[in-house]
Amino acid sequence: MGNEGGGMRYKVIFRNIKHPRIELKTGEVVVIVPYGERPEDVVKRHEIWIKNKIKFIEECLKGADKVKLFKREKSEFEKIINSLTETLSKELKVKINKIIIRKIKTKWASLSKKRNLTLNSLMVYLPFRLIRYIIYHELVHIFYKRHDSNFWKLISKRYKNYEKYEKELFTYWFLICKKTNKNT
Repeated sequence: MGNEGGGMRYKVIFRNIKHPRIELKTGEVVVIVPYGERPEDVVKRHEIWIKNKIKFIEECLKGADKVKLFKREKSEFEKIINSLTETLSKELKVKINKIIIRKIKTKWASLSKKRNLTLNSLMVYLPFRLIRYIIYHELVHIFYKRHDSNFWKLISKRYKNYEKYEKELFTYWFLICKKTNKNT
């Protein structure tokens, strides 16, 4: 279903949820709203945010044709993950319970309250430096659960230009999703 509001096209999904949300995970604007709520009101309320996100996505994809996807054997990838997690855990003086590698639909990684580090198997396509950044980013969540100013202050101690890494990860996300969706 395609709707238009504020000069932009968006897809609407009605669900049995409490709060509306807007997703741009594939580059398409998707407005998910509770039954009975007007999606055009949600879009209007968040129009500036949506337009800024669309602009950011377009910027990320400008040089995407120059980005190289890596392909590693599963065993090589697991060695990289284990080594980086061990090294970065020591650096931050934290302990991880276990590492889980599986395909995640919406993000690169997560860290549970039990300190289980779940990494997206699609990270296999990333350059080493971005894999290292993702693991470091997740380990910092041991100290700060949210992406607040304290979180980014700690990230910036090691990654002064973390915004560049975040933007690159966004570019890779779209490229990898495009590639893996073609193969499925």
